[in-house]
Order: sequence, then C-alpha cells, then structure tokens
Amino acid sequence: MVATVRLDSKLENILNELAQNFHKKKSDIIRDAISFYAQSIEESKKTRMQNAISKTTNSDYKEYKDMEDTLNDGL
Repeated sequence: MVATVRLDSKLENILNELAQNFHKKKSDIIRDAISFYAQSIEESKKTRMQNAISKTTNSDYKEYKDMEDTLNDGL
C-alpha cells in the first residue's frame, strides 16, 4: 500500500534527522512509528484494564469482609 503523508516543516526535519541518524529510509521510520504507536495504545489499554480489575477485586473483597464482619457480630 502506498500512503501519502503531509508533514509540517518541524516534523519533516525530525523525520530527516531520524532517517539519517539510524541509517534508515524515511518510510521505515514512519512504519516503525506507526507500530510503536499501536503497541503503546495496546499497552495503555492493558494497564487500564488491569487497574480496573484490581480496583474491582479490592472493592469486592472489602464488601465481602464487611458482610462477614456483620454476620460474625450477629452470632
């Protein structure tokens, strides 16, 4: 697939410097950047999901302990 990307002068300079410093084609730098961005988004989703699971688990455990303490108080 061929894609056309318009860059402002600042991004163009950054792309040129990266390509020169890493001895890669500009298209390789762009592909790497897209892959990195996609991976970063997936890792962010995974972290948010793990945090939500942890929060829910802690909340459920607190509710369980409160119920257990209430039942033990009645005995």
